Amino acid sequence: TIAERIADFLKDFPPFNQLQNEALFEICTQIEVIHIEKDEIVFEAGEELQQYFFVVKDGAIGIVGEENTILDHCDEGDIFGLRALLRNTGKYQLSAKALEESIVYKIATPFFEKHIATNPRASKYLMASFASNTLAVNNENTHESIFADQEDTLIKEEQHVSEMQTINYSKNPIQCSPDTSIQEAAQIMTNKRVGSIVVVENKMPIGIITDKDFRFKIATGKHPISEPVTKIMSSPVLTFASDLTLAEAQIAMLENRISHLCITENGKDDTPLLGILSEHDIIVVRGNNPSALIKEIYRAENSDMLEYIKNKAQDLLQQYLGQEVRISFITKIMTTINDALTRRSIELSLAEMESKPPASFSWLSLGSQGRKEQLLKTDQDNALVFDNVEASEYEEVQHYFVTLAKKVNKKLHKIGFEYCPAEMMASNPKWCLSVQNWKKQFHHWISEPTEDNIMLSTIFFDYRPIYGNSDLVAQMTTSIFKSIDSYEIFLNFLGRNALTNPPPLSFFRTFLVEASGEHKDQFDLKLRAMMPMVDATRLLILAAKIASNNSTIS
Repeated sequence: TIAERIADFLKDFPPFNQLQNEALFEICTQIEVIHIEKDEIVFEAGEELQQYFFVVKDGAIGIVGEENTILDHCDEGDIFGLRALLRNTGKYQLSAKALEESIVYKIATPFFEKHIATNPRASKYLMASFASNTLAVNNENTHESIFADQEDTLIKEEQHVSEMQTINYSKNPIQCSPDTSIQEAAQIMTNKRVGSIVVVENKMPIGIITDKDFRFKIATGKHPISEPVTKIMSSPVLTFASDLTLAEAQIAMLENRISHLCITENGKDDTPLLGILSEHDIIVVRGNNPSALIKEIYRAENSDMLEYIKNKAQDLLQQYLGQEVRISFITKIMTTINDALTRRSIELSLAEMESKPPASFSWLSLGSQGRKEQLLKTDQDNALVFDNVEASEYEEVQHYFVTLAKKVNKKLHKIGFEYCPAEMMASNPKWCLSVQNWKKQFHHWISEPTEDNIMLSTIFFDYRPIYGNSDLVAQMTTSIFKSIDSYEIFLNFLGRNALTNPPPLSFFRTFLVEASGEHKDQFDLKLRAMMPMVDATRLLILAAKIASNNSTIS
């Protein structure tokens, strides 16, 4: 019965979902179920390899690097400890510990070799996931994939981006000559606090020594430490050019069961050594992909951690831009990350409140985040709507949500989203209203399209729910369309406002640049090119009564 329950769980997760029922059941009859307390170590860096790999049933396991840095979060259905077995270097290079109370399935290596390694589809999945480090991560608030729109295309594109991503390598590798003694090489590695040394002759790499060589060739007594390094070095070395991609590096390490690659001028071993690429360098890159960042966000315990993740997301953005990845993919990823940062800030703020919310509510993002176009650090533009309450309770309920919003806005500011200079934020009581009052506000702007009301409409009508009860937001949207039906002239005013933006080209078909100020003689891409399109798209969406899509890019 226990084996059947385990099989029923594993069959929904790759690579187990690629196995025949008989093979899966045989594995499950031999699985050991272990309970792990929070902060308990599963295995530790430097520890001898266990002939097992692990699957998380409940809870979360963290893969820990240097200085106790969490490099990856393993949640329900995730495998860990398998990469170390495939690499087979004798000892773990990273540690694994429970981030919370967890239940883990422990699977013996022979069953992997018998049923998974021999299954083409299962082994192909593992190789692809190790190479791209990409898995579809679910949004814990909506239970939808972060790649919900055009999911297959986006996942494939992220895998492609990861596969083509180049990685930084150590430019000053520790070296020694062929006549250096083993003892001298060990002393150099100890003093430099590195796990490898490259044996170089005429500036070209002829061999490499790692900690593994000392364990297997010196500690076992096979060679005395007085012998030259050529007696224990691994040779010839695997060499690659400096444009080596992440996927190529990981596949080379997995296939050859090594943890270091030499980088030379043209990728051959007969040209000068430029640097060394270690598995640790790859781990650093692995921790900076969308899937890993989303997991980190959901487990962040304070705004300092969220700020750290936000900065990693900015680095990821710069990489994507440098690789000329298509903008629709970039905005999808950055929107998902920014939304997750906002949701986690709300969750942390709710936990700080003295009581639960007195009414159902929804947090709205406005402006570029509302249109799913936010990339770089920008001002906050947000609002809050709560369910209708009795008039006698309104002031108290609004006070609660304004207090909550102040906490959220403060956290978002700490993370890196600047305060809105015009206070277009949910912490402003003007933008923290009940559904009924939002409807009244919108009707007023539409029925009396003054210059100020048109301006407010262009800001607030790009809203999008980020957290909470989306039904409240649907009511707001319905009210907008209803008011426009009664006052269609509002669309004319909105169109006239869109046409007030100056065209990007002059009469002579040249770009219009700024005539004065700090950006004199520069082209304002946002004002001249983006805003006219955004204003025109907003007008068309309102006229067509499209409630499900307010992204200019889409």
